[in-house]
Amino acid sequence: MRRTTVRRTAVAASALSLALLVSACGSDKSEAKDETKDKASSSAPEKSGAAGGAGAQSKEQLTKLLLADGELADHKVSEIGASDQATAKAMTSDKAECKPLSDVMMLQGAGSPAATAARKIMAKPKGPAVGADASPEEKVKAGMKGLGALITSDLLASYSGKGATEAFAAVKKAGADCAGGFAMGVGEDKTKIKKVAPATFSAGDEAVAFTLSMEVEGGSDNPTHLVVVRKGDTLAGFYAISLTGASEQPKAIVDAQMKKLG
Repeated sequence: MRRTTVRRTAVAASALSLALLVSACGSDKSEAKDETKDKASSSAPEKSGAAGGAGAQSKEQLTKLLLADGELADHKVSEIGASDQATAKAMTSDKAECKPLSDVMMLQGAGSPAATAARKIMAKPKGPAVGADASPEEKVKAGMKGLGALITSDLLASYSGKGATEAFAAVKKAGADCAGGFAMGVGEDKTKIKKVAPATFSAGDEAVAFTLSMEVEGGSDNPTHLVVVRKGDTLAGFYAISLTGASEQPKAIVDAQMKKLG
């Protein structure tokens, strides 16, 4: 796997895909170290510009409400490492009006949440597992199937006052304002979202969904999916992508997460 392709695709899918791609290229140990650091810091107070008021939950409370591994059949739920969180926080959008969308995609949460918590969820490739005695061709085929699996970020953001309602409205407006697309990334390494099209999804108190056409290497389009649901003072954001372009709305993940939220 070429490192330039890994880097560009990782930026396109935010820190979520970065963690997956690093592990796919044989760096499981580094991700494990990041997850250990993340566990150690998960109980630390959440730094935020918004004060936790009535209705707002802490990072620790949100983490308990996130889907956990084993709670969703045929999916692997993993923590997002500290380095990947740092990468996500460093990302910017080239259009201010598109920031609510990119902030959800970058695991930050739209508006000014009192606290956030997130997980990455990968659909397990269907078919028999490849054993150690498999041929090189079989291993390559299995690897490509793994890259084609749907990867989804599961983000919970808690707000005080009218914060959740206002953040949801901002995401909805950004979807319309940014129909012509925008760019996001770190420094000069930007990925272009060519267009944002409305989609449908029903969940929680109110929900909004979009299909985003992401430009990948070679100029082709890779459809990705963004779903944001408000449940009381909490926004749940889901960004789904397949590195081979075979993506779809993460309905099973959204439904399971909203059921756990109650």
